[in-house]
Amino acid sequence: MINIEIDGKQIQTENGSTVIEAAHQAGIAIPHFCYHKKLSIAANCRMCLVQVEKAPKPLPACATPVSEGMKVFTHSEQAVKAQKGVMEFLLVNHPLDCPICDQGGECMLQDMSVGYGNGHSRYHEEKRMVLSKDIGPLVSAEEMSRCINCTRCVRFGAEIGGQMELGQAFRGEHAEIMSFVSGSVDSELSGNMIDLCPVGALTSKPFRYKARSWELSRRRSVSAHDSLGSGLAVHTKDNRVLRVLPIENDDINECWLSDRDRFAYEGLSSEQRLTKPMIKQGGQWQEVDWQAALEFCANGLRQIASGAGAEQIGALATGNSTMEEMYLLQKLMRGIGSDNVDFRLRQSDFSADGKQQGAPWLGMTIGDIGRADRILIVGSFLRKDHPLLAARIRKAVVRGAQVNVIHSTDDDLLMKVAHKAIVAPDAMVDALSQVAKGVAAKQTDGIAGSLASGERVAVLLGNFAQQHPQAAQLQALAQQIAEATQGKFGFIGESANSVGGYLVKATPAGKGMNAAAMLAAPRKAYVLLNVEPELDCADAQQAIAAMQSADLVIAMSAYKHGATEYADVLLPIAPFTETSGTFISSEGRVQSFNGAVKPLGEARPAWKVLRVLGNLLKVDGFDYETSQAVRDEAMQGVDVAVKLNNAVSGIESKPAVVSGLQRVADVPIYATDAIVRRAVSLQATTDAAQPKAWLHSKELSKLGVTAGVQVKVAQGQGNALLEVAVDDGLPEGVVRVAAGHPLTAKLGAMFGTITVERA
Repeated sequence: MINIEIDGKQIQTENGSTVIEAAHQAGIAIPHFCYHKKLSIAANCRMCLVQVEKAPKPLPACATPVSEGMKVFTHSEQAVKAQKGVMEFLLVNHPLDCPICDQGGECMLQDMSVGYGNGHSRYHEEKRMVLSKDIGPLVSAEEMSRCINCTRCVRFGAEIGGQMELGQAFRGEHAEIMSFVSGSVDSELSGNMIDLCPVGALTSKPFRYKARSWELSRRRSVSAHDSLGSGLAVHTKDNRVLRVLPIENDDINECWLSDRDRFAYEGLSSEQRLTKPMIKQGGQWQEVDWQAALEFCANGLRQIASGAGAEQIGALATGNSTMEEMYLLQKLMRGIGSDNVDFRLRQSDFSADGKQQGAPWLGMTIGDIGRADRILIVGSFLRKDHPLLAARIRKAVVRGAQVNVIHSTDDDLLMKVAHKAIVAPDAMVDALSQVAKGVAAKQTDGIAGSLASGERVAVLLGNFAQQHPQAAQLQALAQQIAEATQGKFGFIGESANSVGGYLVKATPAGKGMNAAAMLAAPRKAYVLLNVEPELDCADAQQAIAAMQSADLVIAMSAYKHGATEYADVLLPIAPFTETSGTFISSEGRVQSFNGAVKPLGEARPAWKVLRVLGNLLKVDGFDYETSQAVRDEAMQGVDVAVKLNNAVSGIESKPAVVSGLQRVADVPIYATDAIVRRAVSLQATTDAAQPKAWLHSKELSKLGVTAGVQVKVAQGQGNALLEVAVDDGLPEGVVRVAAGHPLTAKLGAMFGTITVERA
């Protein structure tokens, strides 16, 4: 530690830290624009000039390292004069458009100019003008004349996002920020540039001109779109969500937010919102009151339970439902005598059920992943499935960590990958098995050698590995590798409540049927909670067939969707911003939140709907007054730390049997759940483009087709017409076709044989 003095205050700080870091640590404010604690030092705005004893001129606090006995003056006459001089230069070319600027009220330049600016300018020449730029549907760069060239956005792209999409061109007064290579900014983290911009140069395109900052009410919430549990500040006006910003938490999302979490709110005001209960009568949908709709549901379930038997009723929920909703759904089902309840809709291998010691989870904290020196990622579209986790791993790589990958696609992770094995889905178990053997034999090269040489090893199973037909075998092998390297292994959960669903027993017990079994052997009745079967299930074709054959389908949803074709009743429920609830993140963090706005129309929180349904069906214990009461009952006697356990035993080794082309299915980043699928701006991004059939160039040659032509992709009884594209990062013998998209909803399972022929 080093002893320094700032403004007469004695401070102890770490060797190697800068003056501005020491000052912030002591609670002393130094004005700045280009400095940001998560980015590298640029020292190009000069706003943080301070006086240092014995230094001949003011020094930038952000780029001046501390030394023993240093004396710093941040508010001396010399420092203030320097800071005011810098402010005058910054305002020389800045347009005087505060009244119409979207950043008004939360602009650093505006705030600083009050303290360090003059009441008038000595500069009367014409101000320079920078042309506006169109860099995509999310970030607006319409007013680049406001830019003060702090380069925060450039550094963010290069250091956190992993690719330098924006850069600074030209010099002196001609310098300007512009997009490089492609015309648009396509990063899945691009919205963070809006937060970083200290002026109104980069603003939110969907939020632009919607409201002033002081008109907005703010509510804390939690992300419902992935398993990280990022903190959200939901900004509302007139009972509408108008903006979502990150809440800083270094243990989870730091100060960042993925674009999916930031812009998905647009889906909340979609034209497809379901606002009144509806019943299908004579093939026509009729709006009814809640009493009629719920009595219709209760009578239908009662008749099927007493006639065909309660085991003919199945319940499916998505992992984005709150813990309270899942708990009441399983309690309702078990109350009427059925164990058929599940939330693992995209899973295809359930052989670990009953053989696992606890609820599958991340196996470590998010911080542990960032501190690991050897990481093995098995079956994960990491950048798109978990953007912020990818950014954290990227930082670990910069610090010297080695990342190894086993997967069926060779996507660019925007980081150095030490070793990778890109194999067809049916070869993944063998590839991981070879690593396990190599680690046991103390192999010194390849993936095994990399892992064996590490002190802090993390083995992570992604969405693709969890959805794999041999998921249990992959889990058992990951466990072996973690034990052999004295590391940790775990699952990067797919959705907000991937862990919570297990803890509240929203999975089958005894003779109950899992999600795949319920759809393979259709039930007489289904209760759907937030589910769009054609987009959310492992086998869309099978899911639709099961729904169409059922006598009763109750769809509890915030939206009118494909259920209008096969459901018998639609119950409008509130999305996460309109209800209170709890999400348990993949690292086992329990986070509760309250609604930010009132439910739209006659929509009601799903926990209330399930409570009334329980009362109508005369199930005991459905007398809750609040969602907190549901949460307390659900978590009674549940020690989360004890319940989380990835250890598995007794997994049998079964070979994969696949002939012909194998399907590799990802769920696109903006097709993961109902809200995201309806967010207009996200659907205008390149990541939301229509899915293609991606093949290795050698496979294209065998088929006798060229990239860009239409092909017919068929699976089971369904087919889709898709444009074919080349990806030599794919192994031969596979075709990559996205799931979770309306264009591919008639196809079969996410894994298995698929045929491709010229259209």
